[in-house]
Amino acid sequence: MGKKKRLEKACQRAIEKHLREREGFDSSGTDAAYGSAPFDAGLLSSLKLPSGWRSGRTEQFLLGAVVGAAAAYVLSDEKLRGNIVKSAIRLYSNFAGGIEELKEQVGDLKAEIEAERASDA
Repeated sequence: MGKKKRLEKACQRAIEKHLREREGFDSSGTDAAYGSAPFDAGLLSSLKLPSGWRSGRTEQFLLGAVVGAAAAYVLSDEKLRGNIVKSAIRLYSNFAGGIEELKEQVGDLKAEIEAERASDA
């Protein structure tokens, strides 16, 4: 048996041992009761959710609900929405100004290179 095969078998045994030590998970690493990824792998894993809420689909739903609530709040508040739009316009104008400045610097460098070539010739 080659080194690679022995290493693969040793890794597989270590994974299986780890999974056996974790109650409620089968050998594929999924939650046997809910058919989802291990509960400690998710974004909301630090929350003390009821045991029936331990699926990835529930986590996605909760995250979507939070994002949706935040978007609804932002869109319903005129003052906040106005501030966000103003900030976005300011950010865009600063970005566009930076691009124009970069274009000028590139043009200056091209002109310097052309002047050096003309003086060398």
